[in-house]
Amino acid sequence: MQKRWLFDDGFDTTEVEVLQEQLNVSESIAQLLNQRGIHTFDEARDFFRPSLDQLHDPFLMKDMDKAVNRLSEAIANEEKILIYGDYDVDGTTSVATFYGFLEKFYTNLAFYIPDRYKEGYGVSEAGIQYANDNGFSLIVTLDCGIKAIDRVQDANHLGIDVIICDHHMPGDTLPPAIAVLDPKRKDCKYPYKELSGCGVGFKLLQGFSIQNGIELNELYDFLDLLSVSIASDIVPITGENRVMAFFGLKKLNKSPRPGLQALVDLCKNRNALTISSVVFGIGPRINAAGRMKHAAAAVELLLSKTKEEAEELAASVNDQNDKRRDFDSSITEEAIQMIINEDAHDAKSTVLYKNDWHKGVIGIVASRCIEKFYRPTVILTESNDMVTGSARSVDGFDVYDAICECSDLLEQYGGHMYAAGVTMPVDNVEAFREKFEEVVASKITEEQLIPSVHVDIKISLSDINQRFYNIVNQMAPFGPQNMQPVFVTEGIQANHVKVLKDQHLKFIAKQEGTDVAYDAIGFGLGEYADLVNSGLRFQMAYTVEENEFRGHKSLQLFIKDIKFD
Repeated sequence: MQKRWLFDDGFDTTEVEVLQEQLNVSESIAQLLNQRGIHTFDEARDFFRPSLDQLHDPFLMKDMDKAVNRLSEAIANEEKILIYGDYDVDGTTSVATFYGFLEKFYTNLAFYIPDRYKEGYGVSEAGIQYANDNGFSLIVTLDCGIKAIDRVQDANHLGIDVIICDHHMPGDTLPPAIAVLDPKRKDCKYPYKELSGCGVGFKLLQGFSIQNGIELNELYDFLDLLSVSIASDIVPITGENRVMAFFGLKKLNKSPRPGLQALVDLCKNRNALTISSVVFGIGPRINAAGRMKHAAAAVELLLSKTKEEAEELAASVNDQNDKRRDFDSSITEEAIQMIINEDAHDAKSTVLYKNDWHKGVIGIVASRCIEKFYRPTVILTESNDMVTGSARSVDGFDVYDAICECSDLLEQYGGHMYAAGVTMPVDNVEAFREKFEEVVASKITEEQLIPSVHVDIKISLSDINQRFYNIVNQMAPFGPQNMQPVFVTEGIQANHVKVLKDQHLKFIAKQEGTDVAYDAIGFGLGEYADLVNSGLRFQMAYTVEENEFRGHKSLQLFIKDIKFD
């Protein structure tokens, strides 16, 4: 499928000139920085030299004082505290961070993760009942709870206080909790709105530490877990998130806790861990525990105290991930065949339902279907006599907004622009399919149905050298809203063209009018081999990477897409 190249023209020419002079960098580097919202020398210094001093005062968050006071009171009175989290990576890292930190000072604690299949997402009746049956007087929810109005009321009636730490969009009414920490609250003036669920819990612990005179380094020891949450929950790598991810990745690469080290070892990644390698290596293994069995196993792994304990638990979680892959592969194959059989070429969306698909992988399957048929997709299966599903979207289209317009057919729904979850009666599936298609067709543009490559700037191959790469690399960690820069170069000619493993394209890229040449590799682009070998000149979109082979380091271009003039 031909891709759209979207060029970023969001820069100020005057500011670029000033940055170029003040920072003593090339015009292309100054432009890259300006496109990332860096307008001054001081902003550039903060960007290139992150510091934990850049973290905001936690008490700027609405209800933080109430939350810290209630947590401190519970500990002073030796109350039983239940740490309640969601079953995905963000939820389990949140619980491991909160529980792991507090247990250093306080032992009257337990954690609770709802069963994905029996209880579903969020604060459940069973969870509140567990707290009541076991004498807990305070529940702290992490990465969930912002819409749990009924469940918080249930807790209140039982004499149990609730502190909510969440980062999802609130509804019109907030739950009647002791404190509701969510930077997305309309009345919250916290300067940074894009924290992960673990990030909100981290801010509560930061406030608790400040109030109780606890050295913040005790808390910063958990930044490795927080960086896994930030990476896996696909939140923007900007502001506080970028600072916390920067230091978290440092710890993850240098001295991670035993549970994370065991997962890193299983990934067999010999390079330094990045946001991307966490997303594709560590994240799926943590997620697999909750997808295939119960996510409590992931929390126990992340809280492991010894190497031996961690390796044993990690092996079990890895087995679950292998099973998840098998389900993922077979269900994806079945789903793609269903789409082909439906032969709905003019459809703007995909909604598929099969009652025996595994609930734990339907979100992954939705993403796989989008890779092949680029349109908003909802994959549905049956669970507890209801139909439950995961929605995924394409670049620029708000799938959560589309689902909101189908709310009359749904029992429950939630999510954000690119991913959402739904629950509905079995009888509503066909009506939902029709209405969702109608809503998507009325809102989506033809361009949004074409995959895109976001390009930062056009450069010449002669602009690339080791210093250029080193500066670009210092813009990491890369992730949403701070993606690895993508460059376009025109007039490329390919020499020594090869196809590796029948699918990957490799050649030496040379640009007309220069003597500079670089190795270029394009995964899955083997189909272009004959064209690039024909002598035709072409444009290439790519990132610049450093490749190490037998101790020798060299710069290499990773191809995103090719267009012929």
